[in-house]
Amino acid sequence: MPVRRAKTSILKSGDIALIGIPFDDHSSFLKGSATAPPLIIDAIESNSANYFTEGLMDLADHPDVCWLGNAPLKDYFDIEVIIAEILKRGAIPFSIGGDHSITYPILRAMSASYPSLSILHFDAHGDLYDSWGGSRYSHASPFARIMEEGLSQGLTQVGIRTLNDHQQMQVSKFGVRVVDMRNWSPAVDLNLSGPVYLSFDMDVLDPAFAPGVSHHEPGGFTTREVLRMIQLLDLNIVGLDLVEYNPDRDLNGVTAMAAAKIIKELLAKLL
Repeated sequence: MPVRRAKTSILKSGDIALIGIPFDDHSSFLKGSATAPPLIIDAIESNSANYFTEGLMDLADHPDVCWLGNAPLKDYFDIEVIIAEILKRGAIPFSIGGDHSITYPILRAMSASYPSLSILHFDAHGDLYDSWGGSRYSHASPFARIMEEGLSQGLTQVGIRTLNDHQQMQVSKFGVRVVDMRNWSPAVDLNLSGPVYLSFDMDVLDPAFAPGVSHHEPGGFTTREVLRMIQLLDLNIVGLDLVEYNPDRDLNGVTAMAAAKIIKELLAKLL
């Protein structure tokens, strides 16, 4: 049974709205992630797997999980309008990107509905540059924009392994909690109070497990470590994104299947 197709106009309160954000205009190194969303859905629906989570939840029994298709984008900030419409209908937006710059306009919409929002961010990179390549909207900068505009009351970053002097200054400036790979252990508590937005960059995984990303950064998590962290979360998640899968660099769809697995386990936390 495939993921239920739906339109934004028929969403109801409590639905989980999977929506593709086919945008990589703000990628700094390689393009390609704009083509990712439907390929991840194809992986979720692949006959090589099933719709069960590891906790034996059959996602095929949950018609409130809806695939809206790719968002019709003409402009970067159309993303904010589209997410706001999903929230207006009482649904939970689960955005599939696309590069990580999509998180900033998403958070502009989320913060209007959840002014006390916190963020849990999985990534190899802090994405806290004030600007990159002359762009303040780069995929290297979304969390700088989010924090300076007060769109979140707190940011916890997990898996970081690319900090430099500038980003460390930004961490101090914005009061970011960084759980870097050097200091991570399975005992780290990632549970936050209040409404939480979860942002998952596929390059938090070691490139041995997720080669289909634009920026290969060795020393990351195994797929199992990430799944275990997700399974242990006890959060009030009100919105999510999964970003930076680049099909152009994938090997035999390995990264797409990893993304599909992660999405299924995240859906289990919402249902």
